[in-house]
Amino acid sequence: MVKKYKDILKDRKDAAVKLLDVMPLQRLKEEGWKFVALSNGGLELATYLKGRYHNKVDILFSEPILAPNNSECELARVSEQEEIVINEDLTSAFDIQYDYIYGEAQRKHEEKILSKIYKHRKGRPFFSVSGETVLLIDDGSETGLKFMTALKTVLALKPKAVYIAVPLIPADVLELLETFADDIYYLYEIEDYACTELYYENFDTISDLEIEKHIEGIKNEV
Repeated sequence: MVKKYKDILKDRKDAAVKLLDVMPLQRLKEEGWKFVALSNGGLELATYLKGRYHNKVDILFSEPILAPNNSECELARVSEQEEIVINEDLTSAFDIQYDYIYGEAQRKHEEKILSKIYKHRKGRPFFSVSGETVLLIDDGSETGLKFMTALKTVLALKPKAVYIAVPLIPADVLELLETFADDIYYLYEIEDYACTELYYENFDTISDLEIEKHIEGIKNEV
């Protein structure tokens, strides 16, 4: 399955161009959807999707909470609004106490997320989405925790509707997210999803300078 989809997208710009073909562009423009990027790569994708439209864009910061003895295992995730989503199956399998999850969530929020807010947004809070139509954007999804955390965070802020745009998505994550999102725009539903970067020919790491450039371009819009 990995071989079938390997390098199926050239880069994030290619992904954006193809996503625009499956999105309701007229509604996106007329209803003034607000774009919410979930990662650095998602922010780059969002700027390509925005193109010449006047939709507002922001980034929602979140951090993973990892298993004590396994840095590859994401047990939960916390957002900048301190919303937490927990993978109950993994937490139970590893016999992880909730005290650990909440303690790590507080630490990650204080040490990582607040630092990113001050570094990249100069302390500006996440933009208002109350009564707005929101489009959550990322360049891929492996576990779905990042999208679930974003959904929980944004839904708590009382939007009118929440949509998702993602080029690649695991079949089980798609099924999960469909329960909470108003609609999901995607290119490839993949059964045995591997690491997102395998599906891109060019999956460059987004530097701090590039993040600053993207945010500089949107800061006057939010």
